[in-house]
Parts: sequence; C-alpha cells; structure tokens
Amino acid sequence: MRQIYQRRAAASKKNSGDYTAAHAALGGRTLKTGQSRWFVGYKKHTLRLWLPTGHPSVTLVPLVSGLTPGNVAEGGLLRPSLHWCRRHFGWWPGIVVADMGYLSAPEKQAIRTGWQGAVVTKLRADMKLVPPYVSAAQAECPHGQPLEWWEYEPATGQQWFRAPAESELCAHCWEASGCPRHFGYALGQHETLLGLLPLASRVAQRLLRQVRLWIEPAQSFEKNQLGLALMPFGNSQGF
Repeated sequence: MRQIYQRRAAASKKNSGDYTAAHAALGGRTLKTGQSRWFVGYKKHTLRLWLPTGHPSVTLVPLVSGLTPGNVAEGGLLRPSLHWCRRHFGWWPGIVVADMGYLSAPEKQAIRTGWQGAVVTKLRADMKLVPPYVSAAQAECPHGQPLEWWEYEPATGQQWFRAPAESELCAHCWEASGCPRHFGYALGQHETLLGLLPLASRVAQRLLRQVRLWIEPAQSFEKNQLGLALMPFGNSQGF
C-alpha cells in the first residue's frame, strides 16, 4: 500500500509541477526495465580527466561537477565546465569524450572554434554520412580504397585523409597515375565525422572503446561514495 501511495503521490507531482524539493523538475532518463521513463529530481553532470597510466584500472579524476534540475538538457553544460576549468586551473581539456547527449553540431562547433577543443561522440544511427565516410568508423576514397586520417590543416580548415602506403586497390585503379592519394574535406561539413578529431581516426576510436565505457561506472561509484544513491537523480552524465 505504501508503494502504491508513493507512486500516486509522484504522479500527482508530475501533473501539478508542485515539487517539495527546491528547483526540482520533471526529467527523462534512459529506459530501463521496471523503471518509469520520467523522474522528478535533478541531474548531476561531471567533467572527468582521464589518466592513461599503466595501472590495470581506468583512472577518471573528477574536475568539476554540476547539479541541475531534471529538465535541463545536458548538451549545454559542457562549455560552462570548460569555463570553470579555465578560471580555476588556467587550463581545459582539448579533447572531450561524451555520450550522445552532447551530439549537438552547433555546440561542437562553438567548442571547436572558441575553445580549440574536440568533442568526440558516437554517431546516431539515423544521421547521414558525408564523404569520405562509408560508415561511422570507416573512410574511403571515391573508388573504395580505405583511407586513414592524415592531419588537420588549420590554414584551410580541412581534414586530410590519405591512402595507406600499401594500398591494394590503388595499384589497380584507372586513375592511379594522376591521383595524389590524399584528400581534403572541410570541417564544417559534419562536426561529428570531420570535427577537430575525425571519428574515423585511431585516436577517436580508441577513446570511444577505452574511455567512453567507463563513464557510467565512474558516475555510479561517485554517486555511492557521496551517498547520492538515495537522492532523486535521473541520468548522471559524464564527459
């Protein structure tokens, strides 16, 4: 009976917006079995520093955390965190690995142009690819030769890709004699695929494999350490 009453009380608060906790708001969270799609409470956002040491565990040191009402989108909280780091440390991270909540192209562009920073996220399944990408992690030339990321050229605002030294398809390509075997693409075409750190680069793919997967466990550990497991939090975001 107590659980039923609590559920009814929660439903009433969601409908009325009359929450007892100051600044709490109705927010959405990742769908999980047995849990409601909505919650009343807050979100915690943390910017962490990855220390790639020889230790078998992954070290993610929290730099700055922020608490917001549950209805505040996390995508706009990265730049304030960078501001905080610059003001207090005189430094901010040049590469940020984040979840899909930070996929916004305008936000990535603002961080790239204003902070010279790269925001690395996965690509949403329904997003269109742009050349030279044939998949989220693979770039190819117009004739199908796999390409590797070469360099970023600030003077022209282009990302350059090139064919590897041993390229089987290049030896049989009818345009091989006149092909420079390197190709330039403007960053502004796609902030996720061609941003300051292209998604197909080895660095970006390694960060997504080795660092991105540790964000949720690190958040959960911190939440338990601080005794926040009993608080009405929704998704705890990390980057």
